[in-house]
Amino acid sequence: MHVAMIGSGYVGLVSGACFADFGHTVTCVDKDSSKIDALMQGQIPIYEPGLDVLVNGNRFAGRLTFTTGLAAAVADADAVFIAVGTPTRRGDGHADLSYVYSAAEEIAAAITGYTVVVTKSTVPVGTADEVEAIIRRVAPDADFSVASNPEFLREGAAIDDFKRPDRVVVGAEDERAREVMRQLYRPLNLNETPILFTNRRTAELTKYAANAFLAMKITFINEMADICEKTGANVQDVARGIGLDRRIGSKFLHAGPGYGGSCFPKDTIALVRTAQQYQSPTRIIEAVVEVNSERKRHMVDKIERACNGSVKGKTVAVLGLTFKPETDDMRDAPSLDIVPALIERGATVRAHDPQGMKEAKHLLPDTVIYCDDPYEAAKDAEALVIVTEWNVYRALDFERLAKTMKHKIMVDLRNIYEPDDMEETGFNYSSIGR
Repeated sequence: MHVAMIGSGYVGLVSGACFADFGHTVTCVDKDSSKIDALMQGQIPIYEPGLDVLVNGNRFAGRLTFTTGLAAAVADADAVFIAVGTPTRRGDGHADLSYVYSAAEEIAAAITGYTVVVTKSTVPVGTADEVEAIIRRVAPDADFSVASNPEFLREGAAIDDFKRPDRVVVGAEDERAREVMRQLYRPLNLNETPILFTNRRTAELTKYAANAFLAMKITFINEMADICEKTGANVQDVARGIGLDRRIGSKFLHAGPGYGGSCFPKDTIALVRTAQQYQSPTRIIEAVVEVNSERKRHMVDKIERACNGSVKGKTVAVLGLTFKPETDDMRDAPSLDIVPALIERGATVRAHDPQGMKEAKHLLPDTVIYCDDPYEAAKDAEALVIVTEWNVYRALDFERLAKTMKHKIMVDLRNIYEPDDMEETGFNYSSIGR
């Protein structure tokens, strides 16, 4: 089949490359000419494991092309995916749908023959209805359907998630659209992947409900971690004890400094706003948003306690800046709250991240000192803080750290080390919920 992917950011590029790997002919469209030029030369604008090989393999095979010309890509397409950004709108917290609606208008003017227009972007309930109305207004005679096909990709594991998903959710109102979507995802039949067909509004809400539920699990275990610290319990054992219950499951029960990234923060807020709009408040999710925001700031208090009550005039080494490992994504990363707060309280911050430092330089205070490796970051530091659990931090040389640091203090916000093991190193070690 012929596919046009409107938007060549994280979701559009991963989805387009995976559809091409399925054997479809895919054209990725983006208004950013510099991004398209780079992609045409094999340069990948984001860090995602395996994406460079996938993109360039399909590019060389002729199944994946890149262009700024939307009209030609849409004219040839059986399916057109809208995969543009839907950031939080300033002022009211709703999802900003201006890019989605603009894309719909351009698509409408270019449609030739029967085409399924698919919203891949994360959008509030009713967006597909509005996309259909826009296309009908611009092109009254167009032969098309609108479907919703939310993505459930984890950064750092996106390719595997696309090719071996737990499920594919498709919201469509007519059989022609459902058949096109079946053909697009036909290779997944080999894996017996469940494809759930619903109406469009159900598919749209399913995406928000999934992310809100996962954000709630993270926030729940973080609050349990606080109770563990007060009572002497161990949050990791608590998580195992409840996670072995199949009704609960073990995933997303890892205590830490709070969730971040491109999805959970904006999607929980957008769901709250949608619920308020329909006068059906979601008090649980409202609490999740509030607790998570407060948690990142509380991590700075934890670091200060480890430093005898103050970081003023002290050097703190921060390891990990991205919101999770195996990505260069800094969006709503805990470090964006923790590092500025440390500086405001008088600390000098030396930081390292395997992939995130380029982006961090645009988002963190100018006084942050960026280092080439963890040991350079730890030089003359009073304390070392692990904020993101990159593999490179899982086997640190503590003898080497002890020689370069001013004091042997570690604050492990991701629980990647065991307290008993750390006691043998001579470090003053604190972690989450243990």
